Amino acid sequence: MIARRHFLQAGLAASALWGASGFGNWSRLAAQQRLSQEDLIGTGGPGNVTLIHITDIHAQTQPIWFREPEINLGVGEARGLVPHVTGVAFRKLYGIEDGSPLDYALTYDDFVALGREYGRMGGLDRIATVLKAIRAERPDALLLDGGDTWQGSLPALRTEGADMVRLFNALGTDAMTSHWEFTLGIDRVNQIVENELDPAFLGANIFDATWDEPAYEPFKMFERGGTAIAVIGQAFPYLPIANPSWMFPDLSFGVRQERMAEVVQEARDAGAEVVVVLSHNGFDVDRKMAAQVPGIDVILTGHTHDALPEPVLVGSTHLIASGSHGKFVSRVDLDVQDGALKGLTHRLIPIFSDVIAPDAEMTALVEETRAPFKDEMAEVLGTTDSLLYRRGNFNGTWDDLICNALISEREADIALSPGFRWGASLMPGQEITREDVFNATAMSYPEAYRSEMTGETLKLILEDVADNLFNPDPYYQQGGDMVRVGGMGYRIDIAQPQGSRVTEMTLLSSGEKIDPSRTYVVAGWASVNEGTEGPAIWDVVESHIRKQGTVSIDPNTSVDVVAG
Repeated sequence: MIARRHFLQAGLAASALWGASGFGNWSRLAAQQRLSQEDLIGTGGPGNVTLIHITDIHAQTQPIWFREPEINLGVGEARGLVPHVTGVAFRKLYGIEDGSPLDYALTYDDFVALGREYGRMGGLDRIATVLKAIRAERPDALLLDGGDTWQGSLPALRTEGADMVRLFNALGTDAMTSHWEFTLGIDRVNQIVENELDPAFLGANIFDATWDEPAYEPFKMFERGGTAIAVIGQAFPYLPIANPSWMFPDLSFGVRQERMAEVVQEARDAGAEVVVVLSHNGFDVDRKMAAQVPGIDVILTGHTHDALPEPVLVGSTHLIASGSHGKFVSRVDLDVQDGALKGLTHRLIPIFSDVIAPDAEMTALVEETRAPFKDEMAEVLGTTDSLLYRRGNFNGTWDDLICNALISEREADIALSPGFRWGASLMPGQEITREDVFNATAMSYPEAYRSEMTGETLKLILEDVADNLFNPDPYYQQGGDMVRVGGMGYRIDIAQPQGSRVTEMTLLSSGEKIDPSRTYVVAGWASVNEGTEGPAIWDVVESHIRKQGTVSIDPNTSVDVVAG
């Protein structure tokens, strides 16, 4: 443990040689409980190019609660490194005072108490205020969207992403990449890209599967501050595995490391003085790519929803992680001289919605997009006595609630809920509205199936998902967090090879060991298989909540995790 801590400290010290962060300045203010809009937004560092990064907003336009993960395990070379550091260890690493606004924004401890003190975070109208403040200082700042933008709410689902396209156009977004966008279907994506979208839609790793040629623009050159900047898009590499490939049947993805190296060189040959990768790879994949592909100055990373107050330096590449759900905006100032990056200043701006004033124009536009669905979303379904959250490698109480609903409403022995990272949190005592349920379930393949599976099949599923999460090679980490399981417990040793990680599978209703040859009734949702039948998951959850009236989620101790 000491060696890992020293390694992290050495990495941060190396980063300081190349650049700096606004974290230290406003951290001291936050520790003293004195926050203002000016403190949070701050001013930029030296340089002639400014990047603004937002990622993984998941169609959340309103201020929300969002609890950061308690368990975020790293494997292989990433073990013990950020972003796989949480809670007390995270605060110690970055010098964050217990109980401070930074503690609330970046860790999970005392989330309820601190949340009630510091309030919700995010809100697109607050983000607009931050953008206008930065642009008042740097009018030509580049706004870059890391994807997972058009999915995750009732309005986005009903409008097939049109609401978010309109709002991000209004923000003045310059370029974006993608992941969940493709679950709208290839025809809808192309319709948006060709007819509705202002920013460049970039994906160097997206190919036409039939002709084996690029399907979208790989990069775009921008001229800012007398500097040529290439922004390369990297879409989520594992879309055909993690999401239904039948929705985009003629596309192939993948990390495509050699392709990235070729595009970086192409951008340099075209005159790029700075190369920025706008990525939806996930942090560990980007860390490996940064180590193996020369010539990248900055990777704006996304997908894994990590928020880090300092850049991580890999060789000469800076990795910037800007969180999710609109909780943070990253400002990155680049000092480019003689055709090369000489310095970098980074500021992770937390969007405390009670501190940052809403922008009136964006408030009006957001309300206009929500108006057709406002009454429907506002309907109260019940109340929660428990904190409902999702983020974390294993159990999340939102998914415990969903699993309970699947078991009771679909009359199942066991429930499976995918390890999605998206979905806002709810505080104890809060009313549960239909909007809240959709914030945790809104997607284009929501059918809640009911089927029979043998114990052997269940183990194969758990082992497969575990390898997607805990394979020591980041290029083989293809999923989100671990599939959530209701009605069944198990033990998992993440250090074991595939096929040997999951043991002691137990049916909770009887305490009996899962029999590999026995058949169990299993309910789940979000199957990637075409033609899946069943009611929409939000209807299943709504029915369950209405019957419960007040939801209480008991502590889930059914998964025994051996982390090595």
